[in-house]
Amino acid sequence: MDRKTRSSVIIGGTAVSISAILWGFDGVVLTPRLYNLDVGFVVFMIHAIPFVLMNVFLYRQYRHLKTFTGNDFLILALIALLGGSLGTIAIVKALFLVNFQKLTIVVLLQKLQPVFAIALAAIFLKEKIGKNYVVWAALAIVAGYFLTFGLKTPNLETGANTVYASMFALLAALSFGSSTVLSKRILEKYSFHTATFYRYGFTTLIMFFFVLFTAKFVEFKDITTENWIIFLVIAVTTGSGAIFLYYYGLKKVRAIIATICELFFPLSAIIFDYVFNNQQLSLVQWLSAAVMIFAIVNLNISNRKRKLKSP
Repeated sequence: MDRKTRSSVIIGGTAVSISAILWGFDGVVLTPRLYNLDVGFVVFMIHAIPFVLMNVFLYRQYRHLKTFTGNDFLILALIALLGGSLGTIAIVKALFLVNFQKLTIVVLLQKLQPVFAIALAAIFLKEKIGKNYVVWAALAIVAGYFLTFGLKTPNLETGANTVYASMFALLAALSFGSSTVLSKRILEKYSFHTATFYRYGFTTLIMFFFVLFTAKFVEFKDITTENWIIFLVIAVTTGSGAIFLYYYGLKKVRAIIATICELFFPLSAIIFDYVFNNQQLSLVQWLSAAVMIFAIVNLNISNRKRKLKSP
């Protein structure tokens, strides 16, 4: 590896790592502190503000409206509906439900996304599933259970919010996984700038009508100064900023390296939850988290290797 290539890999890996840390910070520190607002309204705002900012720099992306096919519009709308709207509503709802008690668990459960993405890619994109998929996927899901509940059985009376939060986190993982599969198709034709711009644009439009029909625009009067600061920070860092940084890094490194760098997401979530919320995992949950991450990394690596070998 020459010096130029090595430098490119370092820069790319650093960019992916920073974006992963930003997402961990968002899930544990930023979004949960918007709990005083309606979930749907929060999702609308964290997409609308970045989209307005994108218009300043990416306004030329509107030229694609003349060339998009009906299928392009459909895929972009589904990406926005599943990944932008439903997935984000689910994860924000999960974060609000645990009331700063088990944010790390919610964030880690979201990492089950590859389990669903690979399965959905096999169903909709006709991609072959590797022979080790079932083993790694099953191990990740079982570890996710023990991460959530430890050695105890779920208690719907005293721990109802934890159960519901876990279900919403899994729904988010499924939704984001579906969005990932659809994004593969749109990225075959358009740049990540275009995909990101229209994902935020379509999501903003969908959530605008959602907030309008649920009469939640009255939430504007409840926005505090702290809320506005958090919205703006998310807009330029953990929101669109992290996505652009992630794709910038992804162009410079191999997928396997990116997968390893993405480990900063769950690791930073654990650290941030301890530092800001004084929350820590039990020994069983630590072991479960390690097993789940190990299984997901191997799931990604084996899937990448299979794709490289396939004609």
